[in-house]
Amino acid sequence: MFEKVCKMLADQLGIPQGSITPEAEVIKDLGADSLDVVELLMALEEEYGITLPDGEVENIRTVGDIVQMLEKNVK
Repeated sequence: MFEKVCKMLADQLGIPQGSITPEAEVIKDLGADSLDVVELLMALEEEYGITLPDGEVENIRTVGDIVQMLEKNVK
């Protein structure tokens, strides 16, 4: 799941996939803005056929946060 999130982030932000770590902050370290985050989450929801809870989405800071949220919500 981490690899898929990394690939989507790399494609969306135009950065090398190898530079993305679980500890990387999506906005601060990877240069995403809030619209990038929303687009990524919408793409992940579509990819996995899920709806992510708004309360959890607000707490996302790192790539690891995204992966944990997906693992919790993907059955």
